[in-house]
Amino acid sequence: MTATEVRGAVAQIAVLGPGSWGTALSLLLCRNGHKVRLWGHDPDEIADLQKVRENRRFLPGVSLPDALSPTTDLEEALAGIDFLLIAVPSHAFAQVIDQLKGRLPLGLGVVWATKGFAPGEADLLHEVAAHLGERQLAVISGPSFAGEVARQMPTAVTVAATVPEFGQQLVALLHSECFRAYTSDDLIGVEVSGAAKNVLAIATGIADGLGFGANARAALITRGLTELSRLGVALGGRRETFTGLSGLGDLVLTCTDNQSRNRRMGLALAKGQSVDDAKREIGQEVEGVLTARSVQQIATRLGVEMPISEQVHRVLYERVSPEDATRALLERDARSEFD
Repeated sequence: MTATEVRGAVAQIAVLGPGSWGTALSLLLCRNGHKVRLWGHDPDEIADLQKVRENRRFLPGVSLPDALSPTTDLEEALAGIDFLLIAVPSHAFAQVIDQLKGRLPLGLGVVWATKGFAPGEADLLHEVAAHLGERQLAVISGPSFAGEVARQMPTAVTVAATVPEFGQQLVALLHSECFRAYTSDDLIGVEVSGAAKNVLAIATGIADGLGFGANARAALITRGLTELSRLGVALGGRRETFTGLSGLGDLVLTCTDNQSRNRRMGLALAKGQSVDDAKREIGQEVEGVLTARSVQQIATRLGVEMPISEQVHRVLYERVSPEDATRALLERDARSEFD
């Protein structure tokens, strides 16, 4: 399909991952006139979606339209589709890619809305998706809380694709009166932005939880953007990407609003809660916890200086207190801002 054909036709789409983001994007696609099969592996979860026609756990109060069909049968989800969208947590991304091997027709592109790195080798997700062979690939990222998308509140995101026409097709699928999508060809920059900003949101949550105030929050966001850009450029991203929706936009959103699970993790850590207790209280995946480990791996390997992210890693994995981590940042030597 061309972008023009997408706008004028009903597409059949498989969305893999019935969490908050997968469900919200499914709702958007159905409202845009398309048909969606929403796949998940948990029979109880899918049975509840089928019966109640609502994602009571993640998006209570939002009805599922008739054009949205929940299923646990992957073959059924994939049958005759025009587009495939993956919206599972980053730790499950490689497993889903493995399940897709040998099941996708030639020429079918793969797009994901997952934000993170693959655990283990800390691969970028397009490197994992490449295991499906020669395909058009794309990622959707940007400042976008699932609940606001589900409730049709204004949102703008970036769609980065390996092939411009594929990106334009996806924009045509997603674009609506309340949802704007912009194209990019910087897959690496958009992926790194969407992943690393979660670590910085934990840092900002810690600072706010310790009562450091608005000045400290602004400094952390600004210096955090510098860290994010350093890492992204070192991996091959373009610097301007990090000042766009998927970079600065998503960073500001995630660091400043309590809808952000990563920010809430930081707030909980500042109160003295353990990581496990905070996860249980939040009740959903907190991507920044795993991503902090991946960012530390990559930064060490490439020799990229990321002091804020390093201190978040120490709090999460080395039993350093939030107070001591903050002190370590404040005691760093003075330097030029743009070195």
